[in-house]
Amino acid sequence: MASELARRRFAEMVLPHLDEAYALARWLTGNAADAEDVVQDACIRALQALETTPVLRPRPWLLTIVRNMTFTWLTKNRPKMVQPIDDESEAAGSMHVVASGAPTPEEALIAAADRDRVRTAIAALPHVFREALVMREINGLSYRDIAEAIGVPVGTVMSRLARARAILIGELGGIG
Repeated sequence: MASELARRRFAEMVLPHLDEAYALARWLTGNAADAEDVVQDACIRALQALETTPVLRPRPWLLTIVRNMTFTWLTKNRPKMVQPIDDESEAAGSMHVVASGAPTPEEALIAAADRDRVRTAIAALPHVFREALVMREINGLSYRDIAEAIGVPVGTVMSRLARARAILIGELGGIG
């Protein structure tokens, strides 16, 4: 059973970042129900760790736990989906929305189709690229926070983001 101090630290350090934790798990698992399971397991792990672990930066700390729990879960439940790689070459621009009034029904339909293409293209990225892209573009983490969360140098994060964006540009060249 967690101590009162751990529960208080959990409320202060983990609860504010649950939406981001779920979003990351959702992108990595590709499934809402699986993401909920992963985040629940990650929260249990975080609560246990808060008994003894000093946490200076809760957001990347929690996302690290979620990432690790996701890969543990995927390895156990979908082993063919997780393909460890040693070199990124083996895995083979920010988006801006400008509001200029209410879209026409045709524009709304086109925008929805574009969003679906983007989601599909992101989901098709190899895990090493998808996790970096989601952490940066969706969760808004800094390069340093991503590097800390996934345990690689900042330069590797930058390289993975560049490769992920290049793949997306190649896949989505017609959107604009």
